[in-house]
Amino acid sequence: MLASTPKTSKSRNVAVTLAVVLVNAILHSSIYLFLRDTNLPSVLYALLAIIWGVLGVYSIYWSFNWAVEQYPDIWKRRIQPFIFVGPAALLLGWLLLIPTLRTLYMSLMDAGTEKFVGLSNYAAIFTNRLLLTALRNNLIWVAFGATACICLGLLIAVLADRSSFEKLAKGIIFMPMAISFVAAGVIWKFIYFYKPGDEQIGLLNAIVVAFGGEAQAFTSMLQPWNNLFLVAILIWMQTGFAMVLFSAALKGVPEDMLEAARIDGAGEIRIFRSIIIPAISGTILSVSTTIVVFTLKIFDVVMVMTGGQYDTEVVATQFYRQFFMYRNAGYGSTLAIVLLFAVIPVIIINLRQFRKQGGF
Repeated sequence: MLASTPKTSKSRNVAVTLAVVLVNAILHSSIYLFLRDTNLPSVLYALLAIIWGVLGVYSIYWSFNWAVEQYPDIWKRRIQPFIFVGPAALLLGWLLLIPTLRTLYMSLMDAGTEKFVGLSNYAAIFTNRLLLTALRNNLIWVAFGATACICLGLLIAVLADRSSFEKLAKGIIFMPMAISFVAAGVIWKFIYFYKPGDEQIGLLNAIVVAFGGEAQAFTSMLQPWNNLFLVAILIWMQTGFAMVLFSAALKGVPEDMLEAARIDGAGEIRIFRSIIIPAISGTILSVSTTIVVFTLKIFDVVMVMTGGQYDTEVVATQFYRQFFMYRNAGYGSTLAIVLLFAVIPVIIINLRQFRKQGGF
C-alpha cells in the first residue's frame, strides 16, 4: 500500500475544508429558512432560535477547528488564529466598517443622496448656527461633564478608601449607574420642574422658594447655563463608574511604598501627587477616554429633558433631527462622520496605552 504524497495530503485537506464550509452553509441556511417560514408558537420559536444560536456557533467553530487540525503543524499554527478571530472580524466589518463607509459616502451627497455635493455639507456644518451650537455644547459636556466625573470619581475613591463607611459610601455613589439615562432624565425633569407662581413641585425650585429665592426655569431660560444643569445629570450617573475603577486601582498600589513615603516625612498631598497618581496613571487614562467618548455621544438626557430646544442641541440630537425628522441624509451623515472623527483620536490614545501596558 503506497503512502500518500504531500501533494495528495494537501489536496485531501483542502477538500475536507471545502466540505466543512459547504456542510455548514447548507445546514445553517436550512435552519434559518425553516425558522423564517415556520408558524410555531412564539415560545417554542424563541427556544429553538436560542438553541440554534448557541449550538450553531459552537458547531461552526468546532467543525472549522477540526478541519484545521488535519493540516500539518506549520499550517495549523498559521490558520488556527483566523478561525477564532475571522468570524468576529467579519461581523465587525459587516456591522461597523460597511455602514461607516456608506455614511461617509452619503455625507458627500445632497439631502436626498441623489446629487454629489463634495465637502459642501462639511462647510455648512461649520457655518450653520444650529450646528455650531451643537458643536459648542458638545465641548461644554466634555470640558465640564467628563472632567467633573473623573475628578470627583478619583476624589471619592481616595476618601472612601480611608473611611470606615467605605462600602456604604461607594454603594450610594454607584447606585445611579443602575438607572438608564432615559429614566434619569425623567427623574431630573421633576427635580428641575418650573411653573410660574410661588407654588413649586420641582425639588430644586421648591428649595429655592423656601429660602426666599425666585423660582427659575433651569433648563430653558438660563441660556447657555442650562447646559450645565443637564451636565449635572451626567456627573450624577458617571461619577460612580469612575469611582469604582479608581478604587480598584488604588487597592493595587503597594502599601509598603506608601508607608515608606510617610516614614520619610512625605505629606498625604505629596504622596497622592508623586506616588498614587503615577501608579494609577493607566487607569486614569482609560477611565478618561471612556467617559470622553461616552460624553461625545450623549443623546438620551438632552432628548428627554429639552428635546434639544433652548440652545441645548448636541451633535447626536442634531444628527437625529436632520436625518430622521428633516429627512436630510446629507447633513445627518455628515454630523455622524464629524462625531466619528472626534471619537477616533480618543480611541487611538486608549489603544496606545493598552499596548504600553502589554494588553496586545
